[in-house]
Amino acid sequence: MDSSMHPYRSVLYIPGSKERALDKARSLPTDAIIFDLEDAVAPDAKAEARHILGEALRQGGYGKRFKIVRINALTTEWGLEDARALRDVGADAILLPKVNTSSDIDNLSDVIGSDLPIWTMMETPVSVFNAREIAAHAQVTGLVAGTNDLTKDLGCRTRADRLPLMTALQMIVMAARAARIVAVDGVYNRFRDGDGLKAECEQGRDLGFDGKTLIHPAQVEIANTAFAPTNSEIELAARQIAAYEESRASGQGIAVVDGQIVENLHVVAAQRIQAKAQAIAEMATE
Repeated sequence: MDSSMHPYRSVLYIPGSKERALDKARSLPTDAIIFDLEDAVAPDAKAEARHILGEALRQGGYGKRFKIVRINALTTEWGLEDARALRDVGADAILLPKVNTSSDIDNLSDVIGSDLPIWTMMETPVSVFNAREIAAHAQVTGLVAGTNDLTKDLGCRTRADRLPLMTALQMIVMAARAARIVAVDGVYNRFRDGDGLKAECEQGRDLGFDGKTLIHPAQVEIANTAFAPTNSEIELAARQIAAYEESRASGQGIAVVDGQIVENLHVVAAQRIQAKAQAIAEMATE
């Protein structure tokens, strides 16, 4: 699956140990799934979860949802075996936690080979400082903000505006954009607080994230709506492109839409909106 042509509005964590949850995920309207073997699985259940998840992915049925397996860190007793066991089960990417430098990615690549895409958790201060280097790695196609771990390591306060995390969030987005890869925002812990989730999704969208990691299926619809272009944005994009093309065809220097000048950079943004809307529409056709 081509990750660059796929939407990532909602990226739902599913415990790799829960067969019922793995089955339910086949019918959820999420753009991507992170099958989690790390935080969502107790130490004494790691080996069994690895087997359960492998069987579920071999069985398939997840449609167009982008399938990401979060293994345990390679420095743990489970990480290497996770990587070996799950590199050939049909995942679209492996998500590596506790990444600090690009050498951590090389270590995983040595186990899974160079063909399977790697996503990385950006959840330590060191990883944020090295975000450009990590994102530039040839095998990395996505960055995931680990906001809970970042909050812990920074010793900062949890605030609705996420001001203490703003530098880290922006550095993650900038690194992803410089490398032209995916950037997904961190989780919102109060899964019953729809208004709070909506506000944080909109903040992440405005910062430039492609979507949001989620911890509960009830959060999917809110994220899908927040990170999708609105009808008015799609309509404006079409008018901007048409006006710009008409101005070029007639030899005029500028195009104007709704009293605002439309330049090439606006057309690029408009085309991006159209491409995202098309990708979302294709997700709904399965």
